[in-house]
Amino acid sequence: MQQIGGSGVIISGWPAVWRVRAPDHTLDPVTPAERMTITRIRQLGDPILRVRCELVKDTRAMATRLVVADLRETLRDFRERHGFGRGIAAPQIGAPLRIAYVEMQGEELVLINPEIVDVGHEDFEVWDDCFSFPDLYVRVMRAHHIRVRYLDLEGAPRELEAVGDRAELLQHELDHLDGVLAVDRATGPDPFCLRSEWTRRYAAAGRYGPPVPRAFDYVSHPAELGSPG
Repeated sequence: MQQIGGSGVIISGWPAVWRVRAPDHTLDPVTPAERMTITRIRQLGDPILRVRCELVKDTRAMATRLVVADLRETLRDFRERHGFGRGIAAPQIGAPLRIAYVEMQGEELVLINPEIVDVGHEDFEVWDDCFSFPDLYVRVMRAHHIRVRYLDLEGAPRELEAVGDRAELLQHELDHLDGVLAVDRATGPDPFCLRSEWTRRYAAAGRYGPPVPRAFDYVSHPAELGSPG
């Protein structure tokens, strides 16, 4: 639940209640609880998944670290229960902040205020899934090679190059920070498939198609592309 008032947005659902203060959008706990928690993942249809998230002003604040800890514990709990899961974004746990957390190929990565600063010249087809609609696969096109700029927890600027499955995962998580979901990027005929049906029909071929030359200029929001193909 969220309430809008003179002091900003009130976010409940964590062990403490948090206030995003206006106008600087810093995040402070209303109560002194300082423990990580496994948090309910917001599902398709929840309005917070459509919010354009706010920049984090202080990467070293305790509140920022608590959000990251909650993301980590929530992702690991989901993966333990469901058998899959590599990344999660702050709005998925009810925090409208530009933070994403990824665990992939033995790497733990915290991205604060991330942005894609360059893309390669090829795209590839992906059967995308999401914690916020875990029983559904969506066929999308993603850039095969990207460069991402972000801040770490100490506030240091960093950049990384990502290719293939790592690139598509980061694009998925960064989309969340702008209120964009995989269902918005659906492409091609019959782009939606229940997980059980996908496993039966498509699992043998895998989730990823080969990279192909891009047929259009890359944009950050699907609305700029017009209607999906």
